[in-house]
Parts: sequence; C-alpha cells; structure tokens
Amino acid sequence: MSSDSDFDESMYDSEADFMSTMSDSDEYNSTDELTDDVFVEKPQQKAYEVQYSVLSGDSLQSKQDKEVSQVSSILGLTREDSATLLRYFRWNKEKLFEQYMDSSEKVLKLAGVSSISDLKHVIVLAKDLDTTEDFMCNICCDDDPEMETVSVSCGHRFCKRCYTQYLCQKIREEGESRRIQCPESDCNIIVDEKTVELLVDSATYSKYRELLNRTFVDDNDFLRWCPAPDCEYAIECPIPSTSLMSVVPTVECHCGCRFCFGCGLDDHQPCICILVKKWLQKCEDDSETANWISAHTKECPKCHSTIEKNGGCNHMTCRKCRYEFCWVCMGPWSEHGTSWYTCNRYDEKSSAEARDNQTQSRASLERYLHYYNRYANHEQSAKLDQDLYQKTEKKMEELQQTSDLSWIEVQFLKKAVDVTVQSRTTLKWTYAFAFYLDRTNETELFEDNQRDLEMATEQLSELLEKPLEPEKIAELRQAVLDKSVYVKSRREILLEDTAKGLQEGRWSYFIDLK
Repeated sequence: MSSDSDFDESMYDSEADFMSTMSDSDEYNSTDELTDDVFVEKPQQKAYEVQYSVLSGDSLQSKQDKEVSQVSSILGLTREDSATLLRYFRWNKEKLFEQYMDSSEKVLKLAGVSSISDLKHVIVLAKDLDTTEDFMCNICCDDDPEMETVSVSCGHRFCKRCYTQYLCQKIREEGESRRIQCPESDCNIIVDEKTVELLVDSATYSKYRELLNRTFVDDNDFLRWCPAPDCEYAIECPIPSTSLMSVVPTVECHCGCRFCFGCGLDDHQPCICILVKKWLQKCEDDSETANWISAHTKECPKCHSTIEKNGGCNHMTCRKCRYEFCWVCMGPWSEHGTSWYTCNRYDEKSSAEARDNQTQSRASLERYLHYYNRYANHEQSAKLDQDLYQKTEKKMEELQQTSDLSWIEVQFLKKAVDVTVQSRTTLKWTYAFAFYLDRTNETELFEDNQRDLEMATEQLSELLEKPLEPEKIAELRQAVLDKSVYVKSRREILLEDTAKGLQEGRWSYFIDLK
C-alpha cells in the first residue's frame, strides 16, 4: 500500500497542473467525451471504473430501429411485425429466434401478429369496402357510407373517429404503447406503430414514442434511466447482474448525477450492492439506533461543555477551554497526524473478551455503533461541506477583490469542495463495507488506506473553512491545490485496491451473501 510519504504534495506548482490532474479521472466518462450509441473507453481503465454510454431519446429510437431492422431482415417480416415481436420478447433476440424457428405460427399468435399482414388499405371509405352488406361501426353504430374506416391485419374494422379516440385513450390516459390490441373484443392482434402514426395527432404520437422508449429501457437488462429528477437520459452499461458481487458499476449521466447502475442508488463505491442493501436495512432497525440517533451534541472531553457540530471538519476546538479534539472518537487531535492515528479502526479485543450472551450482545452493538457513527458522521459532514458552496462563492468574490486573481483562477476553491464531498461519500461507504469484513491482513491494509484518505480529507476540509487573509492568499491557494490533488490520489488508491480485491476474491465477509 502507498503511504503519505509516497506522494509528493508539492509536485503541482501551478493551477494548470492541478486542473489537468483533476480532469484525468473525468476524461473517461465526461459529458464532452461521451457520444450516444458509442462506448467511450478510457486508455488504461482503472479497476473501479466501468464501461458505459449515455443515451438520449433519439439514440434510444435509433437503437430500436437497428434491432428491428436486423430481425426484419433475418425473419423476412415487416418492420411493424418485427417490432411487435421484439417488444413481446422484451428485446431478447436470441429467445425470439429460438422460439420462432421452432414454431413461427405459435409465436406470431402469442405476440399478437397476424400471419397474413396486409396494411395497404388500413384506411378505406365505408362505401368502397368489398362487402355484400353495408358497413356499420360496432362502437358508435354509425353507418354513413362516406365515413373513413380503419382496420389492421385482423380485419376488424371500425370508423376512423372511434379508432382514433380508442388509441388516444390508451396512450394518454392508460399510458399503454407496446401492447395496444385491436378494439374488437377477444382480439389479441396488436395495433402497429405505423397505424398509430396515421391516426393520432402529433402530440399523442410523441407521447406514444416516449412510452415506447420507456418500455425499451425498462425491458433491457443493460439499460437504466438516470434517477435524477426530470432527467431524460438513459445509461447503457454491459454489466450483468451476476457480476455485482465483484463490481460496483458507478456511472455518471450527462446531467451530473452519479449512481450505481446495479441497484440504482447513489454512488456507493467501494461497497457492493448486496452489502449496501443489508447495511441500509440494518440502519433502519430502530432497536439498534433509537438510543443514540437523536444525539446531535457532545461534551468537551476536558471541560465537559456542550458542543454542537456546525461544519464538515471533524477537528473541534472547544470555545471555552480551547481544547482540540476529534469529533468522531473524542480523542486528542494532536494524535491524528501521527502513526498513533487509529480513529477509523475498531478495537476487536473487547469483542474477543466477551464471554456471556449479554456481553456479546453489548459488544456486537458497540461494534455496529462504531461503524455507523463514522458512516453517519461522514454523511452529515458531506451535507455540511455542500453548504460550503455558497460560502465558497463569497470567498471567490472576495479573492477577486483582494487579489489579482481572475474568476477562472479562483475556481480552485469550488473544485476543492467537490473533491471533499466526493471523498466524504466514499469514506461513508468504506465503513459500511468494513463492518461486514472478516478481520484479516487484507482488512488491515484496507483500513490503512481508509485512514490515509480520512486524514487528508479532514485536512482539506479544515483548509476550506479557514478565513481569508489577504497577505496569505497565495499560500492558501497553493495549500488547497496540493491537498486537493493529494485527497483525490488517496481516494483513487483506496478504490483501486478495493476493486482489485473484489475481482480477485480477496475479501471475505462474516455473513453469507448468497
């Protein structure tokens, strides 16, 4: 494992160097680099990164058209019937081909496709119908010979007005798109897309296309909608559900939302999805958290004054006695920059000494609270650090007024806040991951990386909360740049090693994950 001494914080002498390094990890999945329908692969992809692409509505339409064209050419069917078959089989072409080759008639019937498709005369005047009897619409009972009539391949004909009203109701009110059946009772023939386009207005057809895109994404195992509110993008990621025990597929949408493709939750690297689910379920158990979840204040270890945490930094200074301590472990802050730092590590000795059931239960609860306390603290600190954005903007304006720095040159403050919040999120989930790990040498190394990232994050958070002193602006700027790059590096080291451990099967857990 790399240690603090392995990385030279002063190696970045300019903001340009910092910005270049800061953009390295974003290059692979940046919104500028990504193109629809094309997987963007970054050279020397890191172990914790996955391949994915961001798709717009037009791109989703294009993907569907390609699938339909392929099936149409192979099976010799119309595009409309091929699309109906694909939607019936939820876009699983292999399953479609296999069953179609076994019994084409049965497959067509089940999917709602007529074996005799003739859509040339879908709209015909009632007086022009080749029938011996006068036509009457079975919905409105109108028999006007001048009215237009509509039928799909099943032959069940209705007046155009009723057919259009039927389709609009299905699309607008019921939200149906892929399985709109013929209006005739007990007829399972599907109204194809071409017929819908001929009959409904443009707004309804746009809604119909949107619904088809929705079903396309929902039915595809390698597609998922971005969970951000009002976001219309979908993500394509070729990670099967069977790989989620060894991969945490974090993706980022064009809108900036980072989430796990596997479970749809917010980014939770390095913790795998099944552990995230178990951890969140455990945290909801009031029997373990009700006794302390409401405690938002702590006492100074020296003078016992009540202190409330109002910032993301865990370096606390009592206003009454000026004692400096750690908000997480309540230990002296002076020890947190030395080799004696063990704030992140749970002391298993007390658990090993447990003898009776009551003592073991107490030790188990204490162990859980150790990890949850640090998990919840980083979650809270990340939220408090996000409040720094507003303060940072004021600092950036103040920097412009008190120095010769331009608006672009003071962006390092906002970048540093981004790095801090991202590291807090990663640290939060390292504690959920560590809670389920067996105590091994690998766990020791993981906690060393966790400790290094935690220490660096606290130092950066403390720098960001310092007041601006005009005579020390250059010094502060360089310190923030160096520490931001260092925090980013420590985070990558932790994620890289953990991801490799997952892929190599190095991690062992004290619970059964099956």
